[in-house]
Amino acid sequence: MVSLAESVVFAPESALPALGFVAGGIALGTVSGLVPGLHANNFALLLAAAAPQVPGPALFVGAAMLAAGVTHTFLDVVPTLALGVPDAAMAASALPGHRLVIAGRGREALRLSALGSALAVVLAVPLALPMTELMVAVYPMVRARLPLVLAGIVLFLIVTERSNSARVGGLLSFLLSAGLGWLTLDIEPSAPLASGGMLMPLFAGLFGAPVLIEAIDGAGVPEQADAAVTTPRRTIGLTALVGTVSGAIVGYLPGVSAAVAATVTLPAVPNDDGARGFLVATSGVNTSNTIFALFALVALGSPRTGVLVALDSTGVPLDLPLLLAGVGLAAGVGFVLVPLVGDRYLRTVGRVDYTYLSVGVLCLLVVLAYLFSGFVGVGAFCASALVGLVPAMLGARRVHLMGVLMGPLMLGI
Repeated sequence: MVSLAESVVFAPESALPALGFVAGGIALGTVSGLVPGLHANNFALLLAAAAPQVPGPALFVGAAMLAAGVTHTFLDVVPTLALGVPDAAMAASALPGHRLVIAGRGREALRLSALGSALAVVLAVPLALPMTELMVAVYPMVRARLPLVLAGIVLFLIVTERSNSARVGGLLSFLLSAGLGWLTLDIEPSAPLASGGMLMPLFAGLFGAPVLIEAIDGAGVPEQADAAVTTPRRTIGLTALVGTVSGAIVGYLPGVSAAVAATVTLPAVPNDDGARGFLVATSGVNTSNTIFALFALVALGSPRTGVLVALDSTGVPLDLPLLLAGVGLAAGVGFVLVPLVGDRYLRTVGRVDYTYLSVGVLCLLVVLAYLFSGFVGVGAFCASALVGLVPAMLGARRVHLMGVLMGPLMLGI
């Protein structure tokens, strides 16, 4: 365990070189966030594999890795909205966000996501220390009862569906995805990329492929209206706060994703306006989790996200001021890039024949599945794509598909 005071090792004269490394990390995170279906954990493992070959102090390389991870959490919403292909963290937000795009409110959705992520960084830094202390205090009790906690969350998600048929669809989606996770998550695939794994094909199949399959005969992305944010500021602030606090919980509860946390906690927000509030909250959880995970690593020596596992594996000195400065800079740039790049992304996608685009992105996902997981990953992608079609067919929320992680954990696997 490292005290926060002992973590300070940064020399002010090193600010300019550190800034260069952080800028490089931001550039990498921008590229990775815009690749459809690229899971942040896969990207983090690639960074960890490349880090020893990067010339420069380990602290600066670590700051670049963290900046890349934070930037990724901002930019991954762009392909989620434009194509409906998320990484795991943004998975279940794909449908609500995509709904806004189809309604011509994609530019607003981009700005709501950027606000959710940016406010989460602003709120997470002062909350990180007390929240870390609280979670450390209650975690042993929660961990001992983790299957019951997860079962309670699953039950809540099912009973809060809007109809009996949707509840049946939610239960079936959970059971099928849980079975898929039980069969595949422990597989160590032989793949071209050594830092691969089964998460990428599973999540791309469950959450990305169904949207693309359903869109093959669709009209594509319509012309987008103005970028005005119609949600009241107070609601955005409260929703971002809920997402920020949920980010700490996500960091300590295995299997509980940003989308699950947002679904469970959003009823606490008065006057929530559905897809918009869900997008703000999910983006907030996704980004704030990185901040809380950094504090947990410093305080406990325990990495709790893919990026922090990569950071820890490379022996980076835990200089909290420098690493937080890199996070803040990456968040600022990410906040600007989301609408700047996202608007152009939406316009470009809107000009392309959506049948060709959907088939092309599906082929890209198959290639990525092979690169990260080999032929077994391609098979898992196809199977999970079939399971991913179930919620929409039965009118249920796709968040139930997070059973792919929650189910095996409930069984203690």
